[in-house]
Amino acid sequence: MAAKQQSENKVVPEEQAVEGELLPMDAEGQSEDQPGSADSDSLQSELEALKKQVQESLDKAIRAQAELDNVRKRSVRDVENAHKYALEKFVNGLLPVMDSMELGISAAQSADEHSSLKEGMDLTLKMFRDVMDKFGVKEVDSEGEKFDPEKHEAVSMQEVEGSEPGTVATVLQKGYMLNGRLIRPAMVIVAK
Repeated sequence: MAAKQQSENKVVPEEQAVEGELLPMDAEGQSEDQPGSADSDSLQSELEALKKQVQESLDKAIRAQAELDNVRKRSVRDVENAHKYALEKFVNGLLPVMDSMELGISAAQSADEHSSLKEGMDLTLKMFRDVMDKFGVKEVDSEGEKFDPEKHEAVSMQEVEGSEPGTVATVLQKGYMLNGRLIRPAMVIVAK
């Protein structure tokens, strides 16, 4: 029985301690593994430092979220402006053509010669084509080509001497492409 009592009073490390066993004590009566008041102060200061770090991280996250929202709003505004003012350069290119046509009309009212009117209209048409070219608008050259439903709209079919069947005999209205994409098919008469 004395051996049993001795084993009950035996001191074991905390991680091996089972309920009812004694832990080693220091001179002050505290367990060696429990923090003292000095350890408590250092843990308290460490806790405060960690709280401060968490608060700084939270502030950074909030700022990052606000910056992301600002970037999103700015890009939406930029896209809206791009849609709104996309044709500004095109319009600025066409304005001199309009001015030229107005001058030609006023000259035609005061002039008796039709040759100056024709010359003015030819120059205006040349300016107009130059502007269209500058912005990637090209004519669909169709006359004499094989009929292509992707580029042509057949209005009728006629027998035309000297033309192969299925080719474009006459172009009634020119077709146009914008940067390689068809924006208006050519209206044509196809040979039988």
